[in-house]
Amino acid sequence: MPVELPSLLFAIPRNPAVAVGLPLALGWASGFITKSSVKEWYEPRAKPPGNPPGIAFPIAWTILYASMGLSSHLIVSAYDSAIPGSALKSTADLALKLYWGQYALNLLWTPLFFGLRKPVPAFVDISILTPLTYALTYQAYKVDSRTTYLLAPYCAWLTFAAYLNGGFWWLNYGPASKKGKDL
Repeated sequence: MPVELPSLLFAIPRNPAVAVGLPLALGWASGFITKSSVKEWYEPRAKPPGNPPGIAFPIAWTILYASMGLSSHLIVSAYDSAIPGSALKSTADLALKLYWGQYALNLLWTPLFFGLRKPVPAFVDISILTPLTYALTYQAYKVDSRTTYLLAPYCAWLTFAAYLNGGFWWLNYGPASKKGKDL
C-alpha cells in the first residue's frame, strides 16, 4: 500500500520562508532545550579525535537546516510543476517523503543523545538518518539538481556526526571506557 503524505507536508515547503524557517526554529528550540545537558553531561566527557569546538555546532546546523529547508521548497516546486502521472512527479513525491522521514529522524536525535543521554539509541537513529539523507539527495537531484549543493554538505556533516556519536559512546561507555556501561 503506497504511503501518502498529508497535504500539510506539501503546503509547508511551498512557502520558502516557512520551508527554511521551520527547520531553523525547531533546530534552535531543540538546542535551547538541551543546552544544560550539553554543559553538565557532554562537555566534561571524552570526545573522539577531530571533535570541533562547541561554537561550530550552532553555526553548522544553522546553515544545514536552512539548506535542508530550501531543498524541500525546490522539491515541492518541481512536484507542483510536473505533469500528473509523470516520472518527475513520482520522483518528487518520493523525494518529499524522504525529506520528511529524515527530518523526523533528525528531530529525534538531539532529545535521544542530549535529552535522554542515550548515545546508543541516538547512534541507531543517525545510522538510519544518514543513508536516508543520501537517498534523499539522490532522488532530489533527479527533480532539481540545485538540491545537491544544498544537501551534500548535510550528508557530509551527518557522516561526521555519526562518527562523533559512535566515538563518544566508545570512549565514555564502550570498550574503551573504564566504565564499560552501555547506554
